[in-house]
Amino acid sequence: MAEAELGGPLPRRWLHSLGVSQRATELAELVGGDAALLVSAAVLHDVGYAPRLTVTGFHPLDGARFLRDTHAADQRLTRLVANHSFALLEAEERGLRAMLEAEFPLLDDQRLVDALVYCDMTTTPDGQATSADARLAEITGRYGADSLVGRFIRRASPDILAAVGRVEAALAAQPR
Repeated sequence: MAEAELGGPLPRRWLHSLGVSQRATELAELVGGDAALLVSAAVLHDVGYAPRLTVTGFHPLDGARFLRDTHAADQRLTRLVANHSFALLEAEERGLRAMLEAEFPLLDDQRLVDALVYCDMTTTPDGQATSADARLAEITGRYGADSLVGRFIRRASPDILAAVGRVEAALAAQPR
């Protein structure tokens, strides 16, 4: 589904989604029984960028609605997609926070939410692994520090770095 929506019109976004899903497979042991859900959310997290799905212009909301309304996707999946990488803060910048919260409340599973943030924020636009700091700098550089996305990233950075830190600590604590 994600490949069909992104592969042709947005090949770089598709590469990013593939990379994010690869990172998610690396966290399978960390999330246990939710590994398949995490991988699905990872590969689908940016599906709302697909031109034919754009309604609000806010990809987390457009993607989650597509998954819910067209594919009757699992509620946990749609909520992860809708809220990935602290999307509520960007929704607020866009005047869409109340709508996002009403349709797709935050998932009450910090471990899973953090895991998706980690996967997204440690993957480049071309699908390669990177550090969260480098990814945040790349986003800011691409959109501009004073843009809507730049303002969102500046606000979300402490939360993003904290989520990535929690996942990295959990990975370090795993027996080898």
